[in-house]
Parts: sequence; structure tokens; C-alpha cells
Amino acid sequence: MSITAENPGPTASAQADLAAVRALLEQSCDAWNRGDGAAYGELFTADATDVTYVGTVYTGGREIGRAHQALFDGFLKGSRLTTEIIAIRRHGADTAVVLTRGDVRKGQPRKKERKPGKVATYTVVREADGRWRIAAVQKTRRNALLEALSFRFQPATRPAAPSAAR
Repeated sequence: MSITAENPGPTASAQADLAAVRALLEQSCDAWNRGDGAAYGELFTADATDVTYVGTVYTGGREIGRAHQALFDGFLKGSRLTTEIIAIRRHGADTAVVLTRGDVRKGQPRKKERKPGKVATYTVVREADGRWRIAAVQKTRRNALLEALSFRFQPATRPAAPSAAR
């Protein structure tokens, strides 16, 4: 976006909303990295939908928190979630769609970090109490090899706009 006299850029209120949305996703990473399922679930609406990259569907902040606590206590114990926001699109004053890329890793980082293997789309809403919460998230494991093959053999499948998610 170019900022000009005709297009002055986001208002202070819109900037504050974008900062709150970014903070919400930072809080979700922080809760995950602490292994705190209750805190993680609190960041979702009461009727939220969480579709994992393996296809499991959780509904509601309480269930999302409960299930993630079991994961944090089990095979995701000590895991670290990294999330990078690629784009935030506002849809009215109280809704935004956020595209992210990231990964979940255990142990020490590798000397040569691989590209993030997960893409997620979040729908976030401002609730009546003024807080932004996650209403839906869809996580997808990225398969760069199949994507590259698709683009090579079927060039028309390449997205028109360059994506930072690649």
C-alpha cells in the first residue's frame, strides 16, 4: 500500500487492531511453548473450530485447550511453535483473516533450518468484551516437492501473485 494524501494508510484505530491481532497469535505461540493447554484454549472463541493438519477437528476453546494439554503432556511435550504472519486482511471492523507459515519442532534447532512446513489460515474476531480471539484455524502441511512438480508440469496452477508462504 502506498501512503499518499489521498490514501493516508491505516487509521490509529486500525493500526491498534492489527497490533492486537498480531499479539493474539504471539500469545498462542507463547501458550504452546509453555505447554499450557488452558491458556491456549482461552485464545479461542467458545464455538471455535480448529482443523489440524492431520484432519482432526476440535470445536470450542475448552475442547481445543483440553486436547492440546493432552498433546503437550504427550508427544508434543517440549515442542516449540513458530509462526510468521504473511498477511492480515480485515473484513469489517471486528473480523480478520490471517495467513501464517510456521512449524512445530522439538529439540535444538538444526544448524541449517528448513523452510517452515505448515501453512495456517486463522479467522479472528473481536468479541463483545473487546478481546480478539481465534474463531477458526485451518492448518495444512506444505509439500514443497509436490507443489514444485505441479507448477512445472501444469504452470497454470502457479498462483498469480507471489506468496511469501513459499
